[in-house]
Amino acid sequence: MKSEQKQAVYYGEMNDKNGTIYVAATDKGLCYVGSLNEGINELKNWIDKKRSGTTLIENVEKIRPYMVQLEEYLKGKRKNFDIPIDVKGTPFQEMIWNELQRIPYGETASYSDIANNIGTPTAARAVGTAIGANPVLIVVPCHRVVAKNGNLTGFRGGLPMKEKLLILENPKKKF
Repeated sequence: MKSEQKQAVYYGEMNDKNGTIYVAATDKGLCYVGSLNEGINELKNWIDKKRSGTTLIENVEKIRPYMVQLEEYLKGKRKNFDIPIDVKGTPFQEMIWNELQRIPYGETASYSDIANNIGTPTAARAVGTAIGANPVLIVVPCHRVVAKNGNLTGFRGGLPMKEKLLILENPKKKF
């Protein structure tokens, strides 16, 4: 009997003026963008919980196309991503992550806006939980979701990172 080959998850460290972000991808697409300056353990913990049975392999060349687009975005040279993503979640999470990708660059939406958009107006808390499980920060733009009153709320990368991303996209708006 042939042994089943484990799926590979390739990763690399991306550095910019603000710090380090770990980025990971499968052969199908980008599967993880880490929080700023959180280190390799954040990625390893995510792999253990969400992609157990995979082999984590450092390979910057495999993930270079993803890092290039992220770097372009962080330098203000890219507004949209055209890289494949490989995210796995519950059907509800995946529906929310798809909805997040409809929020235009430079704009924000509230948790209740997202709940209304998917036809479940009373599900704002569930929407928040699904957004919190987004494995690909920035590319699936969960940073564009704010409280109904416009205040910044939860973000896996931390509120300072969320604020920087929103200001990058819309420098005239105050957060």
